[in-house]
Amino acid sequence: MRALVVVNPRATATTSRERDVLTHAVASEATVEIEHTLNRGHASALACRAMRDGVDLVIAMGGDGTINEVVNGLLTDGVHEKVPALGVVPSGSTNVFARALGLPNDAVEATGVLLDALRSDRRRRVSLGRLQADDDEDRWFVFAAGIGFDAAIIARVERLRQKGHESNEILYARAALREFLATDRRHPALRLSLPDGRGLDAVHYAIVANTDPWTFVRTRALHPTPEASFDSDLDIYTRTSMGLPATGLSFLRIARQNSRAGGWGAGVLHDVEDFRLDASRPTPVQVDGDLLGERRSIRFLSVRQALTVLV
Repeated sequence: MRALVVVNPRATATTSRERDVLTHAVASEATVEIEHTLNRGHASALACRAMRDGVDLVIAMGGDGTINEVVNGLLTDGVHEKVPALGVVPSGSTNVFARALGLPNDAVEATGVLLDALRSDRRRRVSLGRLQADDDEDRWFVFAAGIGFDAAIIARVERLRQKGHESNEILYARAALREFLATDRRHPALRLSLPDGRGLDAVHYAIVANTDPWTFVRTRALHPTPEASFDSDLDIYTRTSMGLPATGLSFLRIARQNSRAGGWGAGVLHDVEDFRLDASRPTPVQVDGDLLGERRSIRFLSVRQALTVLV
């Protein structure tokens, strides 16, 4: 077996010790090559090369952004039988994908699970989401995408980080509050359209989820789409009201373990294969926590059993 380990050395929790533990562990079962990412997009290029070179396993060591890039590289040519399996060793700040798979949120412990899965050939096929934008951009996502408010928060956080602020929960909370106060809460920009002609007007923002939970605040999971699963199609959380009481109550509801996310200006659609979101003005978009920029029209697709993951 041939394996490629893609390491993001700038990920929040990546250490040389954890990298060495991972490399030595996998080397006991496979011929291993290790590559460190140098810039945005490098992980995707490395994974694409591995796929086309016939590598059997690509392991992503980093955060959700690194995993997203690796998956997009593996699926450059679409879903086919020669796509390598994916291994995940989380070393980012949130690690939503790994935690949604049930993996430990610790790189050394996750390495142990990966090694055991490798030895016993324990694999899982997972569904993924696919985003096609109005500028012909085509992007896979592994756990969630968003258009509107949540993407605007990420854009604000990125601007603050460029000014030297540390990325943490406090920074995100501050950014969310400032974005909420600054956003146009009277004139929603989005319309959701389904292939059968049904739709929803006056949407302020939407979260498109491939699994549950959507994200974490430290150890607390947030569940806007509690029925979302790697074994089904996409779920959609929409907001048609951005009033302070309704928004605050909805946040409290999605932070509960047994979440009931609908109501109070929120709606949830479950197991949707294909739909569009169109905006009346340029609106920020994010995939797996990575800001894409502003878009006006996006088609979302679900692809069942798109990828094999060692778990």
